[in-house]
This record gives sequence, structure tokens and C-alpha cells, in this order.
Amino acid sequence: MAATAVRYLRSVGAATSAGPTPVDPLPRPDLRAVAEDERAPVDPAEFRRVLGHFASGVTIVAAHDPGGGAPEAPAGQGGTAGQEGPAGFACQSFASLSLDPPLVAFMVARTSTTWPRIARAGAFCVNVLGADQEALCRSFAVSGADKFAGVAYEAAPVTGSPLLDGVPAWIDCRIHAVHTGGDHLIVVGRVEALGTADSADPVGEDRAADGPLLFHRGRFGRFSQ
Repeated sequence: MAATAVRYLRSVGAATSAGPTPVDPLPRPDLRAVAEDERAPVDPAEFRRVLGHFASGVTIVAAHDPGGGAPEAPAGQGGTAGQEGPAGFACQSFASLSLDPPLVAFMVARTSTTWPRIARAGAFCVNVLGADQEALCRSFAVSGADKFAGVAYEAAPVTGSPLLDGVPAWIDCRIHAVHTGGDHLIVVGRVEALGTADSADPVGEDRAADGPLLFHRGRFGRFSQ
């Protein structure tokens, strides 16, 4: 695996008129974790099968890519440079990280073509999905599609990242740090604002009452008491 130093990204602090500071998405490396003459310690299929027993919630991580006329991406690296507008992907690997300062984290594959667009934005909004939003999740899990076609959203209050209509909870963040983790990147976000479905909105209240969308052993489900 190509050697890549752990990179810390400076926190941009309060919002400015210039908007969030873009960050380096890191070069796309050789993703081998073992030498050519070594055996992988764990079979990938078995790894996925066993770890699939850990149930998780599901989110959509979204950002507004400023584009900015970036040069064309090298062949085989996704062709995302120069695009402008909303970008996002379905993400299970999201977690709270720290209370003071308020930090959250998510993991993204180093081969992701959406991550460089989020990195350019320097900010993102985590949209926590409700039990009835499986179709929305599936639409954001498709590579290369127009994921925001027909999807209503508004600007998150601090970073302007896409806050999807009807989600039971959301967390508006700036990119605080990025660490390498094997074939994934560990993205740490500093929380600037957050909230839940408005209890005064009957639709939002019903969605929150239905509980979260869950993923377990390759299947979607819901929490029941």
C-alpha cells in the first residue's frame, strides 16, 4: 500500500463570507494491505459476513460541491473534478466521537468518487434516515446516478450543506481532520449545528416515532419495542 501520511485539516472555525475552506481529498493509493507474497489474514467474504451481524443506523452524508473549475480528474479516478452542486452518499459507518469539542466521524472508501467533492466543500451534513426512508437510502447508494433528482432539501443553517426534507435528525459539520484507515478514510467533523424533526410538524413527528432505518446482515429493517 502506498505510504500516505496522516493528514490533519485545520478547523475553519466560524463561517465567513468566503465560505468553508476546501480540503485535500488525499491521492488515490494502491489499496493492497499485504505484500504480494503474503496471505491476507482474514478472508474478505468472511470478514463481511461476521461484521454484518453488527446492526447500524443509516445516514446520507451530503455536501455542496463548489466545483470551481478544477482540472479534469486523471483517467480511472472518477471524473468528479470541476463538478458543482450537491453531492452525497449513503453511509452506515457514522458515529459520535467527542462531546467537548463536539465531533462526529464517518468512514468512506478511498476509491469513492463522492468523497473528493465533499472534501472540496470542506463541510457536510449528516442526514439520519428514518424507518420509512429505505428507498431514499438505496437511491444514494447507486454510483454514477443523479442522486438528488427529485429529492427535496434545504441548506443546513451554518455550512449550507444539503439538509434533506423529512429526515428525523441532522448534524451540520465542518471537516476537522482526515485520517487514513486501510482502504478507507476516517473523516472527523466538528459539529456546528444539529437538530431533530420539528415536533410541531405531524409528518416529522410521525417519522421520528417510527424509529430509525437499520441495516443488519445485508438487509434493511426497523426497531421495534
